[in-house]
Amino acid sequence: MDKVKAHFEVLDERFARANGDEWMRRLHTGCRWTEGPAYFPAGRYLVFSDIPNDRVLRWDETTGAVGVFREPAGFHNGHTVDRQGRLVSCEQGGRRVTRTEHDGTITVLAETYQGKRFNSPNDVVESSDGAIWFTDPSYGIDSDYEGHQAESEIGACHVYRADPVDGSVRIVADDFSRPNGLAFSLDESLLYIVDTRQNPSHIRVFRVDGATLSGGEIFAPCDAGGFDGVRLDAAGRVWAAAHDGLHCFAPDGTRIGKLRVPEVCSNLTFGGPRRNDLFITASSSVYTLRVNFSGPRS
Repeated sequence: MDKVKAHFEVLDERFARANGDEWMRRLHTGCRWTEGPAYFPAGRYLVFSDIPNDRVLRWDETTGAVGVFREPAGFHNGHTVDRQGRLVSCEQGGRRVTRTEHDGTITVLAETYQGKRFNSPNDVVESSDGAIWFTDPSYGIDSDYEGHQAESEIGACHVYRADPVDGSVRIVADDFSRPNGLAFSLDESLLYIVDTRQNPSHIRVFRVDGATLSGGEIFAPCDAGGFDGVRLDAAGRVWAAAHDGLHCFAPDGTRIGKLRVPEVCSNLTFGGPRRNDLFITASSSVYTLRVNFSGPRS
C-alpha cells in the first residue's frame, strides 16, 4: 500500500482547521479510470467503478483486499447507496439507472424518457422521499472507450428525476452542456450540479421545490481543468473533484481550500464508522484519508 503526503491548501481562514492524517493511503491502483465510490457501512466496504475495463471493484475495510464486485458491469459510472442500503448505479453501457437488491438481483429504475433511450447516465443521488435524481451526458455513447458508441436518441443532455411512487421520469434541468456530478445541500433545499463542458467548467446551484428545480446560477467555476463529482460534508461545505485534487467551497461559493492529490480526481465520498474517512477516485487509483471532519448522516 502506497502512501502520499497529504497537503491541505488553505485559501480562506474558514478552511484553516480542516486537516487529517499526515499521509493519504493509495488503496488500489492499475485501473484505467476510477469513478463512482460508494461506501457500505453495514459491510464495511467500498465499491468503485473502473469504467473502461467495464468492471466494479470492491475494497474490504477489514482485510484491505480488493476484488471484483461485478464484471462485466455495463460500464458503470456513478453510484450511491440508498436509504435501504442498496446500490444504485448509473450504467453508461446499458444507458440506464439500476438498483442492486439485497439478494443480488437487478431492478431497472430508469432506462427511457418518452420512449427514447438515455445517452449514458453518469451520476446519481437519492432524495429523502426516495426519488432518484441523475445526470445524463453523452460520454458513454461518444465512443467505445467507456460505453458503446451510438447516436443520441434524446438529442441533448439533461438532468432527470425518477419518481419513487410510480417510477415516472421527468426532466428537471434542460440547459446543460454535459451535466455530471450532483449533490443535495444538507436540508435538500438546494441541488448542486456540475457542468463539465463549459469554459470554465463550473458548479451550478438550483433551488428545490419538491420535484421541481429553479434558479441554476453558477455557484463556482473551476480553476484547475474541470469539475467532476461533488459531495457535501456535515458542515455544509461543498467538495468537488478537479484535476489537481479536491476543491472545497463555503456555502456562499467561496473557494476556501484544496486537498492536493497526485492524480486527476473524478469523485469522492465519505465512509468509515464515523463518516470521517474520505475516499477519492483519481485516474488509475483510489485514495483514502482520515480527516477531522465528516460526511453527512443519511
